[in-house]
Amino acid sequence: MNRPTPKHKAPKLSFPLLVGSTYSLEEQKPENFTLLVFYRGLHCPLCKKYLIELEDLLDDFDKKGVKVVAVSMDDEKRARLSRKDWGLKKLHVGYNLDLETAKNWGLYISKGIKEEEPDVFSEPGLFLIDNDAAVYYAAINSNPWGRPYLPSFVKAIDFITESGYPARGEMV
Repeated sequence: MNRPTPKHKAPKLSFPLLVGSTYSLEEQKPENFTLLVFYRGLHCPLCKKYLIELEDLLDDFDKKGVKVVAVSMDDEKRARLSRKDWGLKKLHVGYNLDLETAKNWGLYISKGIKEEEPDVFSEPGLFLIDNDAAVYYAAINSNPWGRPYLPSFVKAIDFITESGYPARGEMV
C-alpha cells in the first residue's frame, strides 16, 4: 500500500464541501499548516465525538495559522445529516471522497458489516500538511479508535513553529 510520506508532496485531494464550494488541497495557502481529518462517516459514533472535539478547537487552530477540514466517503445527504445531528456549525465538512483518492492517501478501506454502514468506507486518517503542500505528519488508523489526541496538536503547532522542528519519518 502506498502512503503519503513526510517531507514529500501530499497526494492530490479535491472534494465538494457542504458550503457549496469545492475543496482543493493544492489551492490552500495556510499560514502554517492544513489539518486534514478523514472520518468514517455518519454511522460512526467515535467520529461524531472526534469531530465535535475538533469543532471546539477550531478557533485555537485558526489562531495558530492552521486551516482545518474533515471529509468522508459519505454522500452529500449523509454528510449533511452528520453536520446537523452532530451540531457542527463552523467545521468545513467534505463528502464524496472517492475510493481511489482514499487509497492514494493510504487510508484503510472497510466493507460495511451493519445495516447503518455504507457498503464501503474509509477508516480514519489525520494529516498535517505544511504550507508548501508537503506532508508534515500522518496518522492512519485501521479502526475508529486510537486517533491522535486533538488538544495535543494545538500545543504541537506552537512547538513546531517556534523551534523549527522538522517533519520526521521521511525514510522509506
